[in-house]
Amino acid sequence: MSLRIRLARGGAKKRPFYRIVIAEATSPRDGRFVEKVGTYNPMLPQGHADRVVLNAERIQHWLGVGARPTDRLHKLLGQAGLMEPFKFGEQPKKSAPGKKRAEREAEAATKAKQAVEAAEAEAAKAAEAAAAAAAAPAEEAPAEAEA
Repeated sequence: MSLRIRLARGGAKKRPFYRIVIAEATSPRDGRFVEKVGTYNPMLPQGHADRVVLNAERIQHWLGVGARPTDRLHKLLGQAGLMEPFKFGEQPKKSAPGKKRAEREAEAATKAKQAVEAAEAEAAKAAEAAAAAAAAPAEEAPAEAEA
């Protein structure tokens, strides 16, 4: 008998509410379970106290007996401090972008970098011109005062 700690869905359409249950691995998602050990309401905000309610003592018991949590429950139990944090597997290489796409992205990045450098050069020239224009009338003013 392989036991799982998993979510059993309840609630209305588009308003999910989950019971955290201990169930046999072969039983249906919302079917028969051994024990209810908590609730999870994803509709509540992250910091709300009632978002995840756990019976830590019973969960520790079932983990000691050999029940394995699902990935989602592993993440929730890790956040609650009942297990080590869940580590996601590495992304498969199959989903990585192809050579042509990587080349196009690299080319677009260099063009964007060149555009930023050109804009900075234009801004520096404009600042120098403004400084020179401000300095020139200041020098002419004392010459006019002497005349």
